[in-house]
Amino acid sequence: MDKTQQRLDRMPNAMTVRKSTIEHVFGTLKHWMGWTHFLTRGFQNVATEMNLSVLAYNFRRVLSILGFEGAMKAMRLLGA
Repeated sequence: MDKTQQRLDRMPNAMTVRKSTIEHVFGTLKHWMGWTHFLTRGFQNVATEMNLSVLAYNFRRVLSILGFEGAMKAMRLLGA
């Protein structure tokens, strides 16, 4: 706890920045997926479930930013 408090003392707005950048992603994931808890048990299974959810989140973001055609073009360029 002391290290955490020292970090917060050095950067008083760190929690505000974290809430606006990171927490939004988890809130969006929970909302999209209807999560209240993980569906699997065990660290490996939960990690896999989380990875798949993050992959889906990132893919949806790419589609919303680039559109379908732009995403396909980017994937073709990366695959070449």
